[in-house]
Amino acid sequence: MASPTPELLFDVPNFMRVYKDGTVERFIGTETVPASTDPTTGVRSKDAVIDQETGVSARIYIPKTTANPNNKKLPLFVYFHGGGFCMETAVSPTYHHYLNSLAAEANVVVVSVDYRRAPEHPLPAAYDDSWASIKWAASHSKGGGPEGWLNECVDFDRVFFAGDSAGANIAHHMGIRVGSENPDGFKLAGIALIHPYFGGEEPIGGERDNAAGKAMGDKLWLFACPTSSGLDDPLFNPGKDPNISKMGCGKVLVCVGEKDMLRDRGWYYKEELVKSGWGGVVEVMEAEGENHVFHLINPTCDNAVAMLKRLAAFLN
Repeated sequence: MASPTPELLFDVPNFMRVYKDGTVERFIGTETVPASTDPTTGVRSKDAVIDQETGVSARIYIPKTTANPNNKKLPLFVYFHGGGFCMETAVSPTYHHYLNSLAAEANVVVVSVDYRRAPEHPLPAAYDDSWASIKWAASHSKGGGPEGWLNECVDFDRVFFAGDSAGANIAHHMGIRVGSENPDGFKLAGIALIHPYFGGEEPIGGERDNAAGKAMGDKLWLFACPTSSGLDDPLFNPGKDPNISKMGCGKVLVCVGEKDMLRDRGWYYKEELVKSGWGGVVEVMEAEGENHVFHLINPTCDNAVAMLKRLAAFLN
């Protein structure tokens, strides 16, 4: 006799299913690639365990040229992958290939954080893991950390955070935490938010014409963060965060796609950051005709190449 089909708890069509018995099926971001030397760019990568207890790790990338012409150390680029807090990993082919390209183009050392994902580890686990990873990276600032690449090659006065989608949400909150806690060991120069996954109770801009899309985004947030206060939770709606003015860097770059449902949240974020009284500079780069995370889906298209070059300029 066939076993009964488990009852479905949560479904994001073509992306993920979660059943009431705890089974999780992910349909994207499940492939992995080993750390290696990239034959195209010469970028080398390796994996490092950050916390034995939680299993949090990172993939570190170092460019072929590990010093600029003046023989100075390189900026550190801490990256948080996207996937709605539930999907993808730091070692998926998508992120591995993209960060190889970025490390080469910008000549930076990259730490790509492999945080724990919901629903097995609901938020705030990803935020906690990301902060632990930042502190781990900063522990190398005096040259005595466990990873030689960070000890030898990183200028900790030029640290940047970035991420796409949910990872951009994380990068924003890590920037706020730096400004609130002022940790030792590094200086946060800027953050780059690519197609940031933010939301709110009231629809804005194109969300008004895409009720189904907004509903799915809202549902995913509440699923990933079951302890959330709702759609205006400051973790999801930065406009409701009284600490937004504490952003701990001097410059922010927000990248949006013209056809992305989250486009207007990116522009709204800029408005709220400026309005808050934060004293830095925030700019928005909009890719005409492009949808969500287009640069990962088609990294060689003209707009993706332009965005890569803009990010490289931002980091230098």
